[in-house]
Amino acid sequence: MLRVFILDGYVDEPTCLGVPPYISPYPRYIAGAVWDFESHANVSYATIDQIRNDNSLLNAVSKSDVLVVIAGMSVPGRYLSGFPVSPNELVSFLNSISKPVKLLCGPAARYGFGMSGGKSVTGTDVVQNVFDIIAKGDGEIIVSELLKNNLNSQNIDPSLCRSSPQAIKNLAVKGARVVTQHPYFPEYLITEIETYRGCSRSITGGCSFCSEPSKGPPSFRTVDEICEEIAALYNVGIRHFRIGNQPCIFSYMAKNAGEEEFPRPNPEALQELFYGIHIAAPDVKTLHIDNANPGIIARYPEECRRIAKSIIQYHTAGDVAALGVESVDPVVIKKNNLKATADEVFDAVTLLNEVGSQRGTNGLPELLPGLNFVFGLDGETKNTFELDYEFLEKIYNNNLLLRRINLRQVIPIPGTRMFQIGEKNIRKHKAVFQRFKRKVRQTIERPMLRRVVPPGTLLKAVYGETYEGKLTFARQLGSYPILVGIPGVYPLHRFYDVKIVEYGYRSLTAVPFPLDVNIVPRETLEALPGVGKKRAIRILAKRPFHTKEEFINALDDPNIARTIGKYIQLD
Repeated sequence: MLRVFILDGYVDEPTCLGVPPYISPYPRYIAGAVWDFESHANVSYATIDQIRNDNSLLNAVSKSDVLVVIAGMSVPGRYLSGFPVSPNELVSFLNSISKPVKLLCGPAARYGFGMSGGKSVTGTDVVQNVFDIIAKGDGEIIVSELLKNNLNSQNIDPSLCRSSPQAIKNLAVKGARVVTQHPYFPEYLITEIETYRGCSRSITGGCSFCSEPSKGPPSFRTVDEICEEIAALYNVGIRHFRIGNQPCIFSYMAKNAGEEEFPRPNPEALQELFYGIHIAAPDVKTLHIDNANPGIIARYPEECRRIAKSIIQYHTAGDVAALGVESVDPVVIKKNNLKATADEVFDAVTLLNEVGSQRGTNGLPELLPGLNFVFGLDGETKNTFELDYEFLEKIYNNNLLLRRINLRQVIPIPGTRMFQIGEKNIRKHKAVFQRFKRKVRQTIERPMLRRVVPPGTLLKAVYGETYEGKLTFARQLGSYPILVGIPGVYPLHRFYDVKIVEYGYRSLTAVPFPLDVNIVPRETLEALPGVGKKRAIRILAKRPFHTKEEFINALDDPNIARTIGKYIQLD
């Protein structure tokens, strides 16, 4: 029996996220290619964090016939539940394993290993001796050819790519069940769904730093194909989805895509897609989107308004349309062929606020914009930072909402125009960038967070992930979830409803709701509005309380007692 081991080292690309709690399409397509070749093949899947925590899993790797490693970060990110594998780790873990034919797939194979924002990638020569194939093409197609050629890696072209989106139609469905082997399955696993590959702006070269234009013009999967994949995932137990694996969700099935840089959106296709997803996954717990082109939204406001309403009709609340702004400096926009002007981005932010700012069932607004800025681009000066700040200030002063502001430094990717410029501007403006980031966090992000999630807001279903001292960190599932710190040590890997009590620069402090004051730890009591250390000790000394009135009477300040009465429950 054929034995294949898939090691997920995680990917983070402009249009694809595969860092937990996300699983990217890569392992699913590759597993599908194996099962398409041999339906009873033994396909094992593990994440790099499982290997980090338990080296004995390498025994199963060493006994396999084929090892496929998926890896690569081509955009910088911040992670809580895992971190993409480094080339040195792969050498350490795999250098002594000789039996399987070893393939490296994903952005690491195509461009090299991006390790952090502002730094050039590490080339694949570091791992050249570890792998038999560095798959610069599509992993699932190369694996399929390898199996057909009786595992003879010498006969395989490592640049092989799918001929059309339909090449993965069956593989996406057949490979769906591999997700059951993910350590976060089923409660805390989000599957990233691809709707199309390529970028409509590829006809003008696209943004200077982005790898997506190299994939050519948009090549769309059909609604039926996407919904069949989602149905397969739903049938094995997946309840969390993100339609995120595309440059712009508003451009799905756009008219004249590939002929026009900014093709006219197709609201009917998006309505059909999201209705089809609703039918395929009727009891979905998370359905979110990701990327959106502000230039498209600004040029076609009526079509995009209809699309946003279709998304809201079928999605789950707390959704984010991540707008690739990069910079509002006209010089930087022109030199890097960016997708929108400051006015166009502002129009897109305004439209999404008009349609999606109402609060949803999980405590967050239905659909809000997020802004992605990239620093270190060609033409950047100190004035760039001033213009970007003035733009953010304008959004805030106009009482608009943003779910996230992502400030990152470019990773110069081979094959892009920014690769020639490299880290020059990053080094030149290092101190300016750090000051800018602190200023934005203090004066824009923190008050914006308070506006999006006012004090006392009930956030439903935040999932406990990790500890920092006596603080439990949790997040809701979905696109760009807000980090929630719960004072006290609470069991991990379970969901909590919480109420917001305080704000960090990019995070919230919350307490479980309803709060049983008779059992919660002192740290949680101290976090309640107006309580603090002394009153928390007084509460601890006087509990148990039998009624809310008894609790209120026990405190020295009736006003504080009434305030925190909104947070507590006494049976």
